Amino acid sequence: MPPLPQMPSMQEVPHSPGRAAAPRGSSGDTILGIDPGTATMGFGVVRERGGFAHDGPSTYEPIAYGVLTTLAGEPMEQRLLKLYEGLRKVVRTHKPGHVAIEQLFFGKNVTTAVTVGQARGVALLAAAEFGLSVSEYKPAEIKHTVAGFGKAGKPQMQRMVQTLLGLSSPPKPDDAADALAIALCHLRHARIRALGFR
Repeated sequence: MPPLPQMPSMQEVPHSPGRAAAPRGSSGDTILGIDPGTATMGFGVVRERGGFAHDGPSTYEPIAYGVLTTLAGEPMEQRLLKLYEGLRKVVRTHKPGHVAIEQLFFGKNVTTAVTVGQARGVALLAAAEFGLSVSEYKPAEIKHTVAGFGKAGKPQMQRMVQTLLGLSSPPKPDDAADALAIALCHLRHARIRALGFR
């Protein structure tokens, strides 16, 4: 099947980590983090150097991050299709070994929760198509794992992601930074499990 074309209403913002990225085609310890949303879906691909079984200090390498966006005036089914095609392109390009995604949080805005749920469904479908297993994490769990505080604000999370990934500046936009944080959360949990503490 030929590569999917870049959709005009979808934007991928590549990272510029300031150092060499991992070679494409690696998997296993390469995680795709997804911050679901229909207007903007963040994605972040991160690898742990040395692998889960590595017993030295953890170092994390950013492979790519960005956002997939859709236009508010488009029919929802078309927006979801474009997000699906965008995620397929990300998976084909970076070949992650696992997907980590934020759990659905029901706040006061039910409409937002419904649209986020639709975006999550698209992400889960894309993962299943490529045979990737999925782990889900609550927002507070992601913040606590990455920043050490379950109520950390976005600026604090961005700085922690910047530090952990050795980026020259905080990752932007927010959705991409959140996706990187989700990937880092999974890598840290996986490392703890690999060391026998869970």
